[in-house]
Formats: sequence, structure tokens, C-alpha cells
Amino acid sequence: TNKMADYKKLYRSKDKKLCGVCGGLAAYFELDPTLLRLLWVILTFASCSLGLIAYLVCALIVPQEP
Repeated sequence: TNKMADYKKLYRSKDKKLCGVCGGLAAYFELDPTLLRLLWVILTFASCSLGLIAYLVCALIVPQEP
């Protein structure tokens, strides 16, 4: 058997608002994308823009959904 086929892969979603990071994370963790986007905004404001920096890093590193 192919062990790589057993792993879930993280992708940026094509169903996106900005870069697809939250949509991709929501699909990976099986969460509601709107809830994850809301939590990400709260994190950004609560952490003096650390959430924005993390989002930009994810947008650059995580590949687009095929």
C-alpha cells in the first residue's frame, strides 16, 4: 500500500476570500471556514498583527489546491 495516500494534505482553498489559507485549513481540520476566518481575525487583533504575519507566511508556503 502507498503510505503517502493515507496522509491528508494541506492546500490553500480555491473557495477563498483572500488567499485561501483559512479555507484550506478549515478543510484540513474539517471545520467551518467562516468560523476559522473569524478566529483568525480575532487572533490578529489580539496579538498585535501576529495573525496577519502568520497568514502571509502560510499564503506563501502552502501550495494552491490542485
